[in-house]
Amino acid sequence: MDKIKNPFSPGAGSPPPELAGRDGILEQARVLLGRVKAGRPEKSLLLTGLRGVGKTVLLNEIERIAQRDGYRTILVEAHEGKSLAILLAPHLRRLLFDLDRLAGAGNKVRRGISVLKSFIGAITIKVGEMDIGLDIEPEKGAADSGDLEVDLPTLFTAVGEAAQERGTAVAILIDEIQYFKSSELSALIMAMHKMQQRQLPLVLVGAGLPILPGLAGESKSYAERLFSFPAVGPLPEADATRALQEPVQVAGESFDPEALHEIFRMTRGYPYFLQEWGYQAWNHATRSPISLVTVMESSATASHRLDENFFRVRFDRLTPREKKFLRAMAELGSGPHRTGDIADKLNAKINTLGPVRASLIKKGMVYSPSHGDMAFTLPLFGEFMRRAMPQFEG
Repeated sequence: MDKIKNPFSPGAGSPPPELAGRDGILEQARVLLGRVKAGRPEKSLLLTGLRGVGKTVLLNEIERIAQRDGYRTILVEAHEGKSLAILLAPHLRRLLFDLDRLAGAGNKVRRGISVLKSFIGAITIKVGEMDIGLDIEPEKGAADSGDLEVDLPTLFTAVGEAAQERGTAVAILIDEIQYFKSSELSALIMAMHKMQQRQLPLVLVGAGLPILPGLAGESKSYAERLFSFPAVGPLPEADATRALQEPVQVAGESFDPEALHEIFRMTRGYPYFLQEWGYQAWNHATRSPISLVTVMESSATASHRLDENFFRVRFDRLTPREKKFLRAMAELGSGPHRTGDIADKLNAKINTLGPVRASLIKKGMVYSPSHGDMAFTLPLFGEFMRRAMPQFEG
């Protein structure tokens, strides 16, 4: 089999050759984009799911759909090192300047730039070593209080009005949205509330871990009326089969049905893992159809690649206490697990585990699907922990 023609592409956010099983979410996005552009209110989208289920791939695809529909787009990834304001300001500057360059740009666009200047001045944003330059007078009293919950809705309103004046729309796409502080998430929700009230052409599509609906609800009780929270999970076997078989058939080859079933059994339908197993099976195969024997022979390589490229990079960031906590979770099985059961495994008092539990949540390794429960954010991470730490010491 020609490795250069291998259709699979395991990698963070790499688009799969066949985006199977996500038609419902993409249709929700198309409806959202179409309705908002037409001036009709619609809930923005916050995608939720474990790591490796393809949330980033979906955000990238939704951005492509938005651009085809004439939207101006901003795509950013949240992380602990940058605030929401610092992430958005340079992109909003570029967007408003693009609108300003259009022939006949009116007062709303220039006002948007002026409000952004006020916003930047209030929070003293710097990007690298250079201030964000805006050669325009700030609009005093607009988005300059320094309170993000007050200023961000004003700024979004100015951007939405500028887009409306130019006959276009704006889509802001944010990955890893759970990393924002509570006050930042609250400001974002309030800003989108203002967009819906004013029916302005600005939408938000975010993605984050399964804790996101709870974080949004805790921040603002009306969040569930502003957002839909589509769950992005593993693919059922029929869609997993299509994600593997169709790209191979396009390349003139095929999988045996038994081989497809074995890949599904080992990956449990998680898209990132499907790509890795498909990639390794293709490279290992000497002829088509790719057989069950080939899949089994290539599985050790696929598993090793996942360990090194998906699991270990996160494992190596952990302290010894954090590793021991996660190993206790792995010892209990697939989960979720009660914090009390984890404490029992560690022969520890439950109240002593609070700091390590909080640290693991902050690092995005675990989340709480319900009160008192803990679960891994990475699929199949328990199996990896048993490989990485074969001996459990309670």
